[in-house]
Amino acid sequence: MKRISLLLLLAALGISLAACAGGAGAPAGADGYGSPAPDTTFPLPTSVSNFTATGDEAINFQTKMSLEDTLAFYRAAFAKAGLIERTINTAITETTFSIVFDGDASGMAIVVQGVDLGGGSTNVNIRYEDV
Repeated sequence: MKRISLLLLLAALGISLAACAGGAGAPAGADGYGSPAPDTTFPLPTSVSNFTATGDEAINFQTKMSLEDTLAFYRAAFAKAGLIERTINTAITETTFSIVFDGDASGMAIVVQGVDLGGGSTNVNIRYEDV
């Protein structure tokens, strides 16, 4: 299971690096999102840049929140929505996290992964997955 989590984190980092290299996503505007605002049902922090909908109800973006604050934000947001963290799949290091939530109406798990990009920036990837 740790090998799968590591592969998923590496995939999220690859998406992030590709987005940054290609200049994808609008710079954050006054609303924190750029224009237009991201179209997603997932909760978003106020600081969002390089937002990309990667298909299959998955999103990727960067935030100016620290890795720890981003982790706390998603734990609180999904708990408030009545979802339950599947702690057996939780993986946290100094530079990454991967958490899985159950209880969504879709019947799918929600996977949230974060990678510390340095310089006070965190890459976040959120998706539905049959885990």
